[in-house]
Amino acid sequence: MTRDLALLPKGHLHLHFEASMRPATLRDLAAEAGEPVPSWADFADFTDFEAAYGDVLRLIRRPEQLERVMTEMADDAQADGVVYVEVTLAPVLHAALFDGSAAAALAFLLAAAQREEERTGVVIRAMIASARTMSVEQAVEDARLAAEHADRGVVAFGLHADERGFPAAPFVDAFRIAREAGLLITPHAGELVGPESVREAVEVLRADRILHGIRVIEDPELTAQVARLGVCLDVCPSSNVVLHVVPDLERHPLPALLAAGVTCSINADDPVQFGPNVGEEYELARTRLGLTDEQLAGCARASITASGAPEAVKARALAGIEAWLAS
Repeated sequence: MTRDLALLPKGHLHLHFEASMRPATLRDLAAEAGEPVPSWADFADFTDFEAAYGDVLRLIRRPEQLERVMTEMADDAQADGVVYVEVTLAPVLHAALFDGSAAAALAFLLAAAQREEERTGVVIRAMIASARTMSVEQAVEDARLAAEHADRGVVAFGLHADERGFPAAPFVDAFRIAREAGLLITPHAGELVGPESVREAVEVLRADRILHGIRVIEDPELTAQVARLGVCLDVCPSSNVVLHVVPDLERHPLPALLAAGVTCSINADDPVQFGPNVGEEYELARTRLGLTDEQLAGCARASITASGAPEAVKARALAGIEAWLAS
């Protein structure tokens, strides 16, 4: 017998808001816009993926569509046993819907998240992420906006988009603003670029968590350092396969990272493009990666302890994880 993974309390820490939408919602948005439904069987590379993400973004043309995505994200989280979502938001992407104001876009999204939390009981907080392919000035502006909302639903500040040719070090001032506001430091690193990207995130940005980070395994010394510091890697197995970071699930380094003592959470990243939701990622980790229930519970535990969830939420979730293991 195996324990029901839908009953395992878990956090979802690596989830990009727009790509959390359901395939049916994507089809509806395309129909409303009179556009073809974006389709992709595979991505040639990360550049191809980013272009496809842009196709999704262009279909979001009314604030009510953002509300629909938030509602369905909360429902899907609840079905997967997720008790806490730390969703990645980039308000600047939706500023045009709010008279050019990223602050108004963020306020709208946070209000929608609060309504869904009250309706479903799934606690929702936000990570504001800046694109490393944009200017340092934009990142500083994003960090200031995140800092202004540090006690109003924003708990983390991240850096995403293509690592190749875009190091994190120039963005240190933006992360300083976020840190001084009490936000978690949560950049993407170690996905398209190797261990040097992880080292930069740890030593220059002083990351609390790293989204992806799996290529740290290529440097045993750095892997040991990450384990010693307790930096959590928010791992997305299916994403790594689809974007050719690893050749297949069976060769994903998550088991090796756990064996090395690295703290890891399990996440879905961009479900509408990569397929599985977080509940299915846990199932794949069990059936394809061979993780035991104790290891899966450890990943769920990491998704709570490394998060920006309120302490009471953490306490309830951790008790629920222990109850699941004891069942």
